[in-house]
Amino acid sequence: MQNLILTFLTSLLVVVFAIPSIITVAKLKGLYDKPDFRKLHTVKIPRLGGIALVVGFSIAVSLWGLPVGVDTRLQYLQAALIILFFSGLKDDIIALSPMKKLATQLLAAIITVGGEGILINSFYGLFGITEIPLWLSYVITVFTIIVITNSFNLIDGVDGLAGGIGFICAITFGLWFNFIDQLGWSILAFSLAGALLGFLIFNFNPAKIFMGDAGSLCTGFLLAIFAVKFIQFNAPEFNGLYKINSAPGIAVAILIIPLFDTLRVFVLRVIKKKSPFVADKNHIHHSLIKIGMGHKEVAIALYLVNIVFVSIAFLIKDSSTTMILIIVGGLALALAQIPIYMFNHRLADLEADNGDLIPEEFIESAERTKKKQLN
Repeated sequence: MQNLILTFLTSLLVVVFAIPSIITVAKLKGLYDKPDFRKLHTVKIPRLGGIALVVGFSIAVSLWGLPVGVDTRLQYLQAALIILFFSGLKDDIIALSPMKKLATQLLAAIITVGGEGILINSFYGLFGITEIPLWLSYVITVFTIIVITNSFNLIDGVDGLAGGIGFICAITFGLWFNFIDQLGWSILAFSLAGALLGFLIFNFNPAKIFMGDAGSLCTGFLLAIFAVKFIQFNAPEFNGLYKINSAPGIAVAILIIPLFDTLRVFVLRVIKKKSPFVADKNHIHHSLIKIGMGHKEVAIALYLVNIVFVSIAFLIKDSSTTMILIIVGGLALALAQIPIYMFNHRLADLEADNGDLIPEEFIESAERTKKKQLN
């Protein structure tokens, strides 16, 4: 426990002391995230927070980290994280093409999976499947890591959202790793949690800095690794007190906000016959902004939703993986309809009052109201 506290405080303090200097440098060099049609902020904001996040995490782990297994030093994970960090940092400074970003994510995932042996080697009864071939384990694990990594990049659209959700997920994984005496992995998770909490001091609305791709990609990547290890530690041969037979379902519940939002947005884009990789304003945080919520309200609301999903999942952890996914997925789908219903209801009221008011005018009015709230 002493190492957990020390690693948490170390990463937090490194980030807190590093960010003011990073903000100063970003302003001097003009390294801003500039507003555009799909972004919610209306002023230029530095986007190099990922530097502080990764440095804080790395220093804390280097000082207080413990071995995570016999002869295991996680050198492959470190190498993968460095690759992702510089890929994201380049994109924050000089735009990087989507294919190059995907290539670096694929490389990082392959290095980690192949070098560290971090694998999803069972479906835990999902669709009636348990054990899967080794080659399929590699494919599924790499795909899972890439999906989770990008999902955190996609939800980074509201002040404090990605950082807060990442903090909740990291703490959840860290506590469970500690319960099963995997202190090395617990320290990794608490290091990330401390760094994210320190970052939130400057990123919660009104944000003074963004984490950028360097921060969101590395955060998503680490959480993806924690999720895979969470599933792997709950293998059939594990019989500890905290064994979870439906580990994949619980992992999805922990990461429900970024995973569900990514799936939802991709499906909507396909339905509209658009490329699923073209950015738009259909994310859940955009929907909440449209109904009049501010950045703080959106972030806090989604924090609470994430905590509720984690709590529900652990309460029903003895259910099958399939049942947990059905419950979690169904509840997420139902909750996602609330802001859509509220927006349509407000629109209908305005049309009834104003006759010929059209949706575009309403949206523009809502955007103007939102900008006033932010200012």
